[in-house]
Amino acid sequence: MNEHILIVEDEQELCMTLGDRLRSEGYAVECAFDGKSGFEKLNQVPFDLVILDLMLPMKSGLDLCVDIRRSGFTTPILILTALGQSVEKVAGLKLGADDYVTKPFDTLELMARVEALLRRSPNRIDNLRAENSELYRLGSIVVDARKGKVTRAGRPVNLTSREFQLLRYLVEHRGITVSREELLEQVWGHIPGTLTRTVDMHVASLRQKLEVNPKKPEMIITVPLMGYKFQV
Repeated sequence: MNEHILIVEDEQELCMTLGDRLRSEGYAVECAFDGKSGFEKLNQVPFDLVILDLMLPMKSGLDLCVDIRRSGFTTPILILTALGQSVEKVAGLKLGADDYVTKPFDTLELMARVEALLRRSPNRIDNLRAENSELYRLGSIVVDARKGKVTRAGRPVNLTSREFQLLRYLVEHRGITVSREELLEQVWGHIPGTLTRTVDMHVASLRQKLEVNPKKPEMIITVPLMGYKFQV
Protein backbone atom coordinates (compact mmCIF):
# COMPACT_ATOMS: atom_id res chain seq x y z
CA MET A 1 0.00 0.00 0.00
CA ASN A 2 1.29 3.48 -0.85
CA GLU A 3 1.94 5.81 2.06
CA HIS A 4 -0.82 8.39 2.50
CA ILE A 5 0.30 12.01 2.97
CA LEU A 6 -1.82 14.99 4.01
CA ILE A 7 -0.61 18.46 2.96
CA VAL A 8 -2.15 21.33 4.93
CA GLU A 9 -1.17 24.49 3.02
CA ASP A 10 -3.25 27.56 2.14
CA GLU A 11 -1.17 28.37 -0.96
CA GLN A 12 -3.16 26.18 -3.31
CA GLU A 13 -0.65 26.36 -6.15
CA LEU A 14 2.16 25.19 -3.86
CA CYS A 15 -0.07 22.45 -2.45
CA MET A 16 -0.91 21.18 -5.92
CA THR A 17 2.70 21.35 -7.15
CA LEU A 18 4.03 19.56 -4.10
CA GLY A 19 1.21 17.04 -4.30
CA ASP A 20 2.04 16.25 -7.92
CA ARG A 21 5.70 15.71 -7.04
CA LEU A 22 4.84 13.37 -4.18
CA ARG A 23 2.39 11.43 -6.37
CA SER A 24 5.12 11.02 -8.99
CA GLU A 25 7.14 9.28 -6.26
CA GLY A 26 4.29 6.86 -5.60
CA TYR A 27 2.63 8.48 -2.59
CA ALA A 28 -1.11 8.98 -2.17
CA VAL A 29 -1.73 12.65 -1.40
CA GLU A 30 -4.62 14.77 -0.13
CA CYS A 31 -4.66 18.54 0.40
CA ALA A 32 -6.39 20.78 2.89
CA PHE A 33 -6.25 24.57 2.57
CA ASP A 34 -6.93 25.58 6.16
CA GLY A 35 -6.27 24.19 9.62
CA LYS A 36 -9.87 23.32 10.41
CA SER A 37 -10.41 21.14 7.32
CA GLY A 38 -6.95 19.63 7.80
CA PHE A 39 -7.92 18.37 11.26
CA GLU A 40 -11.24 17.07 9.94
CA LYS A 41 -9.46 15.08 7.21
CA LEU A 42 -7.03 13.62 9.73
CA ASN A 43 -9.93 12.34 11.81
CA GLN A 44 -11.62 10.78 8.79
CA VAL A 45 -8.73 8.99 7.07
CA PRO A 46 -5.49 7.48 8.46
CA PHE A 47 -2.40 9.26 7.19
CA ASP A 48 1.26 8.24 7.38
CA LEU A 49 2.59 11.81 7.34
CA VAL A 50 1.31 15.38 7.67
CA ILE A 51 3.10 18.23 5.87
CA LEU A 52 1.93 21.29 7.75
CA ASP A 53 2.31 24.99 6.96
CA LEU A 54 2.36 27.17 10.07
CA MET A 55 0.54 30.19 8.60
CA LEU A 56 -2.99 28.94 7.99
CA PRO A 57 -6.53 30.40 8.04
CA MET A 58 -9.26 29.07 10.37
CA LYS A 59 -6.73 27.36 12.65
CA SER A 60 -2.98 28.06 12.75
CA GLY A 61 -0.43 25.36 12.09
CA LEU A 62 0.75 25.53 15.71
CA ASP A 63 -2.81 25.09 17.00
CA LEU A 64 -3.35 22.21 14.60
CA CYS A 65 -0.12 20.57 15.78
CA VAL A 66 -1.38 20.80 19.36
CA ASP A 67 -4.78 19.34 18.41
CA ILE A 68 -3.17 16.43 16.55
CA ARG A 69 -1.04 15.42 19.52
CA ARG A 70 -3.76 16.02 22.10
CA SER A 71 -6.04 13.73 20.12
CA GLY A 72 -3.50 10.93 20.51
CA PHE A 73 -2.28 10.82 16.91
CA THR A 74 1.40 9.90 16.58
CA THR A 75 1.46 10.59 12.83
CA PRO A 76 4.80 12.25 11.91
CA ILE A 77 4.49 16.00 11.26
CA LEU A 78 6.79 17.92 8.90
CA ILE A 79 6.27 21.66 9.29
CA LEU A 80 6.87 24.27 6.60
CA THR A 81 8.24 27.56 7.91
CA ALA A 82 9.05 30.83 6.17
CA LEU A 83 12.40 32.58 6.53
CA GLY A 84 12.37 34.54 9.77
CA GLN A 85 9.97 32.13 11.50
CA SER A 86 12.64 30.68 13.80
CA VAL A 87 10.49 31.22 16.90
CA GLU A 88 7.51 29.48 15.30
CA LYS A 89 9.77 26.65 14.10
CA VAL A 90 11.05 25.98 17.62
CA ALA A 91 7.51 26.22 18.98
CA GLY A 92 6.30 23.70 16.40
CA LEU A 93 8.99 21.20 17.38
CA LYS A 94 8.17 21.63 21.07
CA LEU A 95 4.47 21.10 20.36
CA GLY A 96 5.06 17.73 18.70
CA ALA A 97 6.32 18.28 15.15
CA ASP A 98 9.07 15.90 14.06
CA ASP A 99 11.00 17.97 11.51
CA TYR A 100 10.85 21.18 9.49
CA VAL A 101 11.71 22.61 6.09
CA THR A 102 12.18 26.35 5.48
CA LYS A 103 10.47 28.08 2.54
CA PRO A 104 11.55 28.45 -0.16
CA PHE A 105 12.70 24.84 0.10
CA ASP A 106 14.74 22.61 -2.14
CA THR A 107 12.47 19.85 -3.43
CA LEU A 108 15.15 17.19 -3.10
CA GLU A 109 15.73 18.13 0.53
CA LEU A 110 12.02 18.00 1.27
CA MET A 111 11.68 14.58 -0.39
CA ALA A 112 14.62 13.29 1.66
CA ARG A 113 12.99 14.47 4.87
CA VAL A 114 9.66 12.94 3.85
CA GLU A 115 11.34 9.59 3.18
CA ALA A 116 13.24 9.71 6.48
CA LEU A 117 10.07 10.37 8.48
CA LEU A 118 8.10 7.69 6.65
CA ARG A 119 10.81 5.09 7.31
CA ARG A 120 10.12 5.46 11.02
CA SER A 121 6.37 6.04 10.69
CA PRO A 122 4.28 3.93 13.09
CA ASN A 123 1.84 3.18 10.25
CA ARG A 124 4.55 1.75 7.99
CA ILE A 125 5.76 -0.49 10.81
CA ASP A 126 2.16 -1.53 11.49
CA ASN A 127 1.77 -2.80 7.94
CA LEU A 128 4.60 -5.27 8.53
CA ARG A 129 3.02 -6.85 11.60
CA ALA A 130 0.06 -9.10 12.28
CA GLU A 131 -3.04 -7.18 13.25
CA ASN A 132 -3.80 -9.43 16.24
CA SER A 133 -0.64 -8.24 18.03
CA GLU A 134 -1.32 -4.54 17.71
CA LEU A 135 -3.17 -3.76 20.95
CA TYR A 136 -1.33 -3.72 24.27
CA ARG A 137 -3.23 -3.26 27.54
CA LEU A 138 -0.75 -2.41 30.28
CA GLY A 139 -2.60 -1.47 33.43
CA SER A 140 -4.19 1.93 32.80
CA ILE A 141 -2.10 2.35 29.63
CA VAL A 142 -3.40 1.13 26.27
CA VAL A 143 -1.07 1.20 23.25
CA ASP A 144 -2.92 0.80 19.96
CA ALA A 145 -0.02 0.25 17.58
CA ARG A 146 -2.25 -0.19 14.53
CA LYS A 147 -3.85 3.24 14.95
CA GLY A 148 -0.74 4.84 16.42
CA LYS A 149 -2.56 5.97 19.59
CA VAL A 150 -1.89 5.76 23.31
CA THR A 151 -4.39 6.31 26.11
CA ARG A 152 -4.03 6.48 29.89
CA ALA A 153 -7.14 5.77 31.94
CA GLY A 154 -9.13 6.20 28.74
CA ARG A 155 -7.71 9.63 27.87
CA PRO A 156 -5.43 10.27 24.86
CA VAL A 157 -1.76 10.76 25.69
CA ASN A 158 0.06 13.47 23.74
CA LEU A 159 3.15 11.72 22.30
CA THR A 160 5.45 12.72 19.47
CA SER A 161 6.13 10.20 16.73
CA ARG A 162 9.57 9.40 18.21
CA GLU A 163 8.17 9.00 21.72
CA PHE A 164 5.57 6.59 20.37
CA GLN A 165 8.22 4.54 18.56
CA LEU A 166 10.34 4.39 21.72
CA LEU A 167 7.39 3.36 23.88
CA ARG A 168 6.33 0.75 21.37
CA TYR A 169 9.78 -0.81 21.23
CA LEU A 170 9.99 -0.96 25.03
CA VAL A 171 6.48 -2.43 25.27
CA GLU A 172 7.22 -5.08 22.63
CA HIS A 173 10.31 -6.05 24.64
CA ARG A 174 8.70 -5.66 28.06
CA GLY A 175 10.46 -7.51 30.83
CA ILE A 176 13.73 -7.35 28.90
CA THR A 177 16.51 -4.85 29.58
CA VAL A 178 17.22 -2.88 26.42
CA SER A 179 20.46 -0.91 26.07
CA ARG A 180 20.60 2.70 24.97
CA GLU A 181 22.66 1.63 21.96
CA GLU A 182 19.95 -0.83 20.88
CA LEU A 183 17.29 1.85 21.25
CA LEU A 184 19.35 4.27 19.16
CA GLU A 185 19.69 1.65 16.45
CA GLN A 186 16.10 0.41 16.43
CA VAL A 187 14.22 3.66 17.10
CA TRP A 188 16.50 6.38 15.71
CA GLY A 189 18.04 4.28 12.95
CA HIS A 190 21.66 5.32 13.52
CA ILE A 191 21.11 9.00 12.71
CA PRO A 192 24.61 10.55 12.69
CA GLY A 193 25.32 12.68 15.74
CA THR A 194 22.55 11.16 17.87
CA LEU A 195 23.82 10.63 21.43
CA THR A 196 22.68 8.17 24.09
CA ARG A 197 21.63 11.21 26.12
CA THR A 198 18.86 11.65 23.53
CA VAL A 199 17.39 8.33 24.67
CA ASP A 200 17.46 9.48 28.31
CA MET A 201 15.65 12.70 27.44
CA HIS A 202 12.90 10.87 25.56
CA VAL A 203 12.52 8.33 28.38
CA ALA A 204 12.18 11.19 30.86
CA SER A 205 9.47 12.72 28.67
CA LEU A 206 7.59 9.41 28.47
CA ARG A 207 7.72 9.07 32.25
CA GLN A 208 6.25 12.55 32.66
CA LYS A 209 3.33 11.57 30.44
CA LEU A 210 2.74 8.00 31.59
CA GLU A 211 3.95 7.45 35.14
CA VAL A 212 1.88 8.30 38.22
CA ASN A 213 5.07 9.55 39.86
CA PRO A 214 7.73 10.25 37.21
CA LYS A 215 10.42 10.59 39.89
CA LYS A 216 9.67 7.04 41.06
CA PRO A 217 8.80 5.22 37.81
CA GLU A 218 7.03 1.90 38.03
CA MET A 219 6.76 1.11 34.31
CA ILE A 220 9.89 2.37 32.55
CA ILE A 221 12.67 1.23 34.86
CA THR A 222 16.33 2.26 34.69
CA VAL A 223 18.69 -0.70 34.90
CA PRO A 224 22.02 0.78 36.10
CA LEU A 225 24.89 0.51 33.60
CA MET A 226 22.66 -1.42 31.19
CA GLY A 227 19.65 0.52 29.89
CA TYR A 228 15.89 0.48 30.38
CA LYS A 229 13.18 -2.09 30.99
CA PHE A 230 9.40 -1.79 30.61
CA GLN A 231 7.52 -3.72 33.26
CA VAL A 232 3.83 -3.84 34.13
